[in-house]
Amino acid sequence: MSQRRLGPQYVVRITPDDVGQRVTIRARRGEAADGPRFDDTIGHLEAWAHGTLRIRRRDGSLTEVPEAALVAGKVVPPAPAPRRRRT
Repeated sequence: MSQRRLGPQYVVRITPDDVGQRVTIRARRGEAADGPRFDDTIGHLEAWAHGTLRIRRRDGSLTEVPEAALVAGKVVPPAPAPRRRRT
């Protein structure tokens, strides 16, 4: 009996209707000798047009991700408010 290796079950749960929402995505960024490489991005989905997603990160940088590279994605709650320092 051979053993079957079970990996994570990825699901894309975002659509172009989620533009304006805060999202997290995992996208395929190529291959390596030991398997596929992925990048994770979290931020506000600014646009989804012509097969490309544009996500604005907290630091203000803009990331463009080809729709075909998406392997997982979902809407997430707003970022928590910054914590106040104790004095």
